[in-house]
Amino acid sequence: QVQLVESGGGLVQAGGSLRLSCAASGRTFTSYAMGWFRQITGKEREFVSTISARGGTTYYADSVKGRFTISRDNAKNTVYLQMNSLKPEDTAVYYCAARRGGLATRDREYDYWGQGTQVTVSS
Repeated sequence: QVQLVESGGGLVQAGGSLRLSCAASGRTFTSYAMGWFRQITGKEREFVSTISARGGTTYYADSVKGRFTISRDNAKNTVYLQMNSLKPEDTAVYYCAARRGGLATRDREYDYWGQGTQVTVSS
């Protein structure tokens, strides 16, 4: 069982930056690939980024490529999402998720989810 707790969301102006964190419980964090997703009310959850269990491989949605960076610190059981050059269309609730095995971009492939953190980008 893995419990995930996101933090770092908030209100920021367009062009600004935020760093999201996701702290994971458990001693097997290094067994899990991690992902970030986002969801706007009334819309389907959207893939943002994923990172392999050891952190050597990452993948991004085209909409965030070059602006967002995913990373992890396995010693701290934490995954991060650095978000730069934020746009109003990045406004959403951001969720982190964990899955055993390799990278995945579909939410149904993830086993554990955090409660989400709100990111609001004003124009």
